[in-house]
Amino acid sequence: MNRLGIDIGRVIIDGSSGPDDTSFFSGDTAAMLRTPAVPGAFEALARLVPLFDETWLVSKCGPRVQQRSLEWLAHHRFWERTGVAEGNVRFCLRRPQKAIHCAELGITHFIDDKPDVISAITPVVANRYLFKNWKTTEAAVLRDLHAERAGRVG
Repeated sequence: MNRLGIDIGRVIIDGSSGPDDTSFFSGDTAAMLRTPAVPGAFEALARLVPLFDETWLVSKCGPRVQQRSLEWLAHHRFWERTGVAEGNVRFCLRRPQKAIHCAELGITHFIDDKPDVISAITPVVANRYLFKNWKTTEAAVLRDLHAERAGRVG
C-alpha cells in the first residue's frame, strides 16, 4: 500500500511572507483565512491523492496554529477540492516527531519543505521529497510511483 504524507505550512498554506513557517497565522482570523495556498497545491494534490491508498497531513505546530490550520483547510474547502479524507491530519510539537506519525501511518511518500524533517523521516519513509514547488514535486512523485509499478510488473 502506498500512503502519502504532506506537511502543511509552506507546502499547502503559503507562509512565504515571513521567516517562520507559522508566521502567517499571527494576524486575526480574517487575515489568517486570506492567506493563500501555495501555488498549484490544490491542483497537484487533486491529481496525486487518487494514486495513493491514503493521504495524510502531518504538521508541526502548537495548539493555536493547529486550530487555525484546520480552520484554513475547511474555509478553503481543502478536503473537498483535493480528495484528502477529512480528519486525516496529525500534529506534533517538534519536527522530528513527524517520523513517529509516519511510522504509525505507514507513510511511503512524504513531502516537506524542511531538510531536518526529511532527515528525521529517512529511516521510516522510503520516498522523501524536499518541497520547492508543486510542479517539480508532483513530477518526482509521479516518477517514483511509475518506477515502483514498473518494477512490480516487470
